[in-house]
Amino acid sequence: MTSWGEFRSAEPEFAGLAERILQRGVALVIATLRADGSPRVSGIEVVFDGSGVGTQLAFGSMPGARKGADLRRDPRFALHAAPADQSGGDLGEGDLKVSGRAVWNGPLSGPVAGDGFRVDLTEVAWVGLNDARNRLVVRWWTPSSGLRSVERE
Repeated sequence: MTSWGEFRSAEPEFAGLAERILQRGVALVIATLRADGSPRVSGIEVVFDGSGVGTQLAFGSMPGARKGADLRRDPRFALHAAPADQSGGDLGEGDLKVSGRAVWNGPLSGPVAGDGFRVDLTEVAWVGLNDARNRLVVRWWTPSSGLRSVERE
């Protein structure tokens, strides 16, 4: 199990960028797997729960939602945060992809009913532009390989 806090501890700068992107208010989309194996995409919001190494990336699913049923059956998911400005082709801070396994955390507490999940990370990937804004940069982190990067024209 790799928590968001462990990722943040291993790569604080990259995790900080990822957190800014996840919290910037642009719609996030999660992909789950239906019972027949076909993909399902749904809108989602995430929160960072806890502090330090114990920080968890977490999200919820409304009662009876297919997204939650998918994740309880097969916890694999991919989460995507698109670039902030898609109208002019500007990548801004770039786009982010988070993948892993959703671990059921029980019912949500508070005024909203539903199922709570926390993330067991398998990969965090970012695509954006270099500082000169003339090359595409892909950075990705996994618990086993750490942070890697490539640049493309």
